[in-house]
Amino acid sequence: MSSSHVLVLNCGSSSLKFAIIDIHSGSEALSGLAECLAEQQPLIKYKYDGKKQTITLNPGDAHQIAITRLVELVKQLNLDKHLIAVGHRVVHGGEHFTHSVSITPEVIEAIKQTSALAPLHNPANLLGIEAAQKAFASLPQVAVFDTAFHQTMEPKAFLYALPYSLYKEHGIRRYGFHGTSHYYVSAQAHNILGLNKDNSRIISAHLGNGCSVTAIKNGQSVDTSMGLTPLEGLMMGTRSGDIDPGIFAFLVNQLKYSPTQVDLLLNKQSGLLGISELSNDCRTIEEAAAQGHEQAQLALDIFCYRLAKQIAAFVVPLGGLDALIFTGGIGENSDAIRDKVISQLGFLGLTLDQDKNLTARFGQSGVITTNDSPCAIVIPTNEEWVIATDAATIAQEQ
Repeated sequence: MSSSHVLVLNCGSSSLKFAIIDIHSGSEALSGLAECLAEQQPLIKYKYDGKKQTITLNPGDAHQIAITRLVELVKQLNLDKHLIAVGHRVVHGGEHFTHSVSITPEVIEAIKQTSALAPLHNPANLLGIEAAQKAFASLPQVAVFDTAFHQTMEPKAFLYALPYSLYKEHGIRRYGFHGTSHYYVSAQAHNILGLNKDNSRIISAHLGNGCSVTAIKNGQSVDTSMGLTPLEGLMMGTRSGDIDPGIFAFLVNQLKYSPTQVDLLLNKQSGLLGISELSNDCRTIEEAAAQGHEQAQLALDIFCYRLAKQIAAFVVPLGGLDALIFTGGIGENSDAIRDKVISQLGFLGLTLDQDKNLTARFGQSGVITTNDSPCAIVIPTNEEWVIATDAATIAQEQ
């Protein structure tokens, strides 16, 4: 194994996703998830050499314990000598960061200042950074921001129609998320389809438990469906997506919800879960709909209708469409969702090839439209590889 590997860390409030990635091939020497870190029985589940194993952790200083044990595992497997950097996924970079950066005290302070815009995510990201700096003191540490790719949006796309002072004084604007995913799959589309990056019009639909659509013109994000937070935009697994803001006042004033209850409702109890009253898992809902469950079918109908509307709307900033990308867990694997969405976009000239659509599953890229149609393509995302390559590039420049 060559010294061309990066440890990628994605630190959540109660979890830590990790992988050691070869920056040349994208292959994972080690991957896993530390979960239930805020509970009494935290675990690390990992995959190495094709085998899955589990480590039980002691409760305590959760993220530090998890990273300490991860360091022990990396050394035990003799992988530490091949590392050249640690790459951290940071959810919100605000307007501070338009690209990935080496982590310095000034960068950490800027991430802290942005935490008000992502109170559930950035503090957890900072915990991971602090723990990794202690554990891998000799390695360069790099922050890769979900929001950075969208910082090319113009004010007409990112501003809300609110008093301008709220933007100037408090940074209230649309930032967008899933930036590493949209960047990666759009770059792949340029290569696979032979598109000229400097003259291309791509719409990327990242569909998982969180969902977003991005309009990408000449390789740059010009608009995206998520906003100040990941709640805006599409219907998602448990998130409502766009709603009438007046619902907030109705819930608080008429139904006596607390602000915390409103936040829980919109982020954790809505979306596919809220409508189906079954699950936030699209596979479960598709199975139930096939068996005649009316609310499951309604959840799918709303999901696909709103997705198709958003895709159609993003043809406006692009002035046309060269490629539509489906990615993420749902986008890559649900031929039924893709069929239902494209069937509503016939006015754009899109025509599905049923056989190709059924073939493009389980990690397989592939065009799913007919030869005489504008292109729709499935491209598996790889956010970890983007983080790894950015970290390696910055580390090698130091």
